[in-house]
Amino acid sequence: MAEVEEERQVCDAAVTLAFSVLGKRWNGMIVSSLGGGPSTFVALRRSVAGISDTVLSDRLAELSDAGLVARTVDAGPPITVSYALTSSGEGLLPILDQLGRWASANLAERAH
Repeated sequence: MAEVEEERQVCDAAVTLAFSVLGKRWNGMIVSSLGGGPSTFVALRRSVAGISDTVLSDRLAELSDAGLVARTVDAGPPITVSYALTSSGEGLLPILDQLGRWASANLAERAH
């Protein structure tokens, strides 16, 4: 019994850790947007409707620190910055897809 409880605590810690990154507003949407391939800041801002430049910049830095997003600077000219998912970030795509399917099936009526 103690072994099951210890396992549950480990799982809860892992879920807590995952949601400390993905539970922040916009992060899941940014990761999902980058699932289509590398993107510039401006293109990301357009794809994540309602996000401000400051918040997008902060969230990209957090996702980068978490190892989910990579930032690449092309010296140009002109200088171009692009963002792409790392392999860890790409690993989230099937989970986000499944979460979206679950939301469509279980929360769609509440969205209206």
